[in-house]
Amino acid sequence: MAAWHVRTAVQMGKISEVQVFVYLPQRTRCPESSWTAWLQSRYMTSSKRVQDRSRMKRVHDLEIVTEKWKIASKVMAVMELLKQEPEMIIPVRNLEQHRQRLNLPKPNRISDFLRKSPKLFELYKDQRGLTWCGMTKQAEDLVAEHDKLIEEHSVKAAEYVTRCLMMSGDKRLPLDKIATFRRDFGLQIDFRADWVHRFPDLFRVKKSADGVDYLELVSWNPAWAVTELEKKVLGLTEANDHKPGVLSLAFPLKFPTGFKKVYRIGGKLEHFQKMPYLSPYADAKELTAGSREFDKRAVAIMHELLSFTVEKRLVTDYLTHFRREFVMPQKLMRLLLKHFGIFYVSERGKRFSVFLTEAYDGQELIEKCPLVLWKEKLLSIVGYRGKKRKVRTFSDSSDMETADTKEIDSENENKDIQFDEEEVLDGPEHTLLAQDQVMEVGEVVSAYMDSDAS
Repeated sequence: MAAWHVRTAVQMGKISEVQVFVYLPQRTRCPESSWTAWLQSRYMTSSKRVQDRSRMKRVHDLEIVTEKWKIASKVMAVMELLKQEPEMIIPVRNLEQHRQRLNLPKPNRISDFLRKSPKLFELYKDQRGLTWCGMTKQAEDLVAEHDKLIEEHSVKAAEYVTRCLMMSGDKRLPLDKIATFRRDFGLQIDFRADWVHRFPDLFRVKKSADGVDYLELVSWNPAWAVTELEKKVLGLTEANDHKPGVLSLAFPLKFPTGFKKVYRIGGKLEHFQKMPYLSPYADAKELTAGSREFDKRAVAIMHELLSFTVEKRLVTDYLTHFRREFVMPQKLMRLLLKHFGIFYVSERGKRFSVFLTEAYDGQELIEKCPLVLWKEKLLSIVGYRGKKRKVRTFSDSSDMETADTKEIDSENENKDIQFDEEEVLDGPEHTLLAQDQVMEVGEVVSAYMDSDAS
């Protein structure tokens, strides 16, 4: 059907705009016009960019969590750099070469960033006028406390890394990739020098033919081949005779307020939840890439990995780096966005973060390990306060009510930090939902239709 025939039929009311979508893919000879291009962009939701879809599913509380931990990670990066110095002091100008590590791009001045945490960092000039940075006594005590907690967590971290090796296809992982999980798994900053050699009965370092260092599994532990979901739902404990196989456990779902009605649309989510899948610890070589069973196993692997992390969240890049090792789909981000009841993707900052939604109650982790409590203490000393702003949420869209105004309160009443508009550390409400939109039910259903068609 020619484009002008379609347009005339729509104007005369003979066919609806939805029917136009059916005809357009059959057009092969007619040149593309601006009108048909508009129709395609209007109805072909499967071609939308990841950022567009993610923006439609924002959860205010988890966006604030993302912003808080971004601030903490910057402060911790400075503390780690100072710790590596012989006398734990460094010229401020030398920190310029670590901007990428600090995630503090120009034009933000490092000295301004340091001055915003006077209870942690001290700035002073020497006789030549060179500005130096050091830690306060309170910051040094925090570093010592953190080192102690990391040491106490080392055995549990060894278990989680071993279980990652057990889930991998070749039972080995590059050390460089494990380094990306360092903070999330609670590993030491110099874990390659000492920690990897402490557990020779679990894993060992082996150099490949091309000179890449791998961490290789030494022995399979059947007691650790039990998923965190099995432990939680079935109450299973570590059993020495456990053999991983097919599971039929539904993943816990947590939707924003006013969003649970989507669960009943078309029965797609319910069907996914009831579908059996292969355990992350079972051999997946027989699975067909792109199949529903393949995708659901990938969801199970991501669920398990996030369960291992200290904060039940990861930078999505870290997950995509392990696609080949864990035998996961190429389009991993689409899978995360599709199963937003299990995961939540935050696009705050240059890198996206993915949360395990069941682990959070609002802005708070339900179960906090000592490392999380330490980081909360660090944030209270930083004295960060977000700006009060009216933020539109899912309940606003469904109930047409006024959004609650929220802020991040600081226990430090003497120092309320306010960040500039262009500052990296601005409040989460400042630009958080400026382009927020309502997530339509059709968007959810189309995601499942996309997978059915593929």
